[in-house]
Amino acid sequence: MKLHADKPDTLAITSYGEGWVAVNGQRHTGSLVLASGGQLQAWNCQRFEDLTATHFEHLAGVMDEAPELVLFGSGSRLRFVRPALLQGLMTHRIGVETMDSAAACRTFNILAGEGRRVVLALLMEP
Repeated sequence: MKLHADKPDTLAITSYGEGWVAVNGQRHTGSLVLASGGQLQAWNCQRFEDLTATHFEHLAGVMDEAPELVLFGSGSRLRFVRPALLQGLMTHRIGVETMDSAAACRTFNILAGEGRRVVLALLMEP
């Protein structure tokens, strides 16, 4: 019997470092949104202090079907946004987890590999 490593059909974080992340081997240095349904797009925010409710409300519609969970990667250190900014996601009954970006990348890969509907929002500050 031959054993082969699973290769997911979805996009995955293949590596990351300070101020960058690679999605399926392609390096990105700006903030981005990655969905387990295969969607990858820039996230128009460069500083934690500039985040608004609109940034998070946008995440509910990234996939064809609403995500179960949004992972917010807050950068190199763990920072929590004000709960009022997440109200739009909570209204849609979408869970939100905040973690540093490295942990968010690892968690995204696990959940997407399990077939979960998950969106990763990574803040990459200059």
